[in-house]
Amino acid sequence: MGKKADGKVLAQNKKASHDYFIEDTYEAGMVLTGTEIKSLRNGRSNISDAFATIRNGEIHIHNMHISPFEQGNRNNPTDPTRTRKLLLHKEQIRKLIGLSKQEGYTIVPLKIYIRNGYAKLLLGLGRGKKQYDKRETAAKRDAQRDIQRALREKQKIAR
Repeated sequence: MGKKADGKVLAQNKKASHDYFIEDTYEAGMVLTGTEIKSLRNGRSNISDAFATIRNGEIHIHNMHISPFEQGNRNNPTDPTRTRKLLLHKEQIRKLIGLSKQEGYTIVPLKIYIRNGYAKLLLGLGRGKKQYDKRETAAKRDAQRDIQRALREKQKIAR
């Protein structure tokens, strides 16, 4: 049998692109216990309020909610928002330590997905947006949407 390569997105943090300029991304594995992977596969997770910190050379994610599995056993974790360890290479962790210490940078979880049968978390190195940056991004998005709408209308008329 070959490797499973499905890459199904299980949870996404849509607020991250609204609140941060994402400058770099990293793929991290997660240390899960008991039946948490089954809950993840059922889509019972939320990362909208989650954030990552670096302690003692290890990266941990806080406030990531994984609901307990309904048909779980005694190994089912009781705290759905417990702190979970993330798995990255040492060079990546060192790079993140240096970049996140700079003023205004933070490590934000972007999405959870399955790759080769393992749950992965996409981390983004983000710089916070100011209110005027958010308005500018929204204006660009609206202008792009208007351009696409006009092009579609022009194609309909040409037919």
